[in-house]
Amino acid sequence: MSSSNAPLPDFTRLPEPGPDMFAAPLQKPAHVGEDWLEPAQRDYSSEEDCIWDDLFARQMQVLPGRAASLFMQGLDRLDLGRGGVPDFGKLSEELGKLTGWSVVPVPMLIPDHVFFWHLANRRFPAGNFIRTRETFDYIQEPDVFHDVFGHVPLLADPTYADYMQEYGRAGWKAMRYNRLKALGALYWYTVEFGLIMEGKDVRAYGAGILSGPTETVFSVEAQSPNRIMLNVDRVMRTDYVISDLQPTYFVIESFRELYHDTVERDFDRLYRSLGPGFTYANTAVIDVDDVLHRGTQEYHLRGGRGSGAAPV
Repeated sequence: MSSSNAPLPDFTRLPEPGPDMFAAPLQKPAHVGEDWLEPAQRDYSSEEDCIWDDLFARQMQVLPGRAASLFMQGLDRLDLGRGGVPDFGKLSEELGKLTGWSVVPVPMLIPDHVFFWHLANRRFPAGNFIRTRETFDYIQEPDVFHDVFGHVPLLADPTYADYMQEYGRAGWKAMRYNRLKALGALYWYTVEFGLIMEGKDVRAYGAGILSGPTETVFSVEAQSPNRIMLNVDRVMRTDYVISDLQPTYFVIESFRELYHDTVERDFDRLYRSLGPGFTYANTAVIDVDDVLHRGTQEYHLRGGRGSGAAPV
């Protein structure tokens, strides 16, 4: 994600966000340092381990035939269904042998510049808590199930693992140009809510999709959402929905294509051409789109999650 002749930043050091950078204000808990890492992974109760197991079992009922094959292979290789919340130490040891990644505990959502720094150094920050029975179906802040079950299996794939590291490194440039929202849209529509072609079928690889049953089915089978082939420049100009099912999903041919279409892109030139806000609504279909399915948008036109509309 860098094509200029400027020297590479020192990715071993935390980047320093400028005073004019637009970012969400987050209050750092007193017990963590500048890296926002917890001293250790917490000990989960037997009930919390049961919540993990129940969430895992529910997802395994809907993922076959809908989740990307490499995601399913990662689940098997890392044995995330061995019982209870996975131990980050053991998980990091297994991942380290495969792709050099580790999983590290954080107390909550962390600042963008800290997140980029961890990714750039092949560390995936995972929430050090799990949802309750009362928030079993939906939790706004990503917990250990979303982070580990949703994100970590694909880190066992070398190409995807390299993409995630390059995404982290791209954060330095986005901060310099004050274009974190644009880079965030790329993450949203690939890492969190991306789809991939497998033969003639569309399957899900995004963690935001694969960690919940409703969106797993909705993303690949419903008539409401658009499914459009990924165009990096277009995606980085597109708004997104945080607290509901997505009106539009973007589809890649392969993780190798995703890697090359982003890492080889001249982001300096792109950032200079971008405004501070988004150009396209999250429901938009525009003339440059390679459209696989133009959605009816019925779910969102009926009011979405807040109205109780069926995800059709």
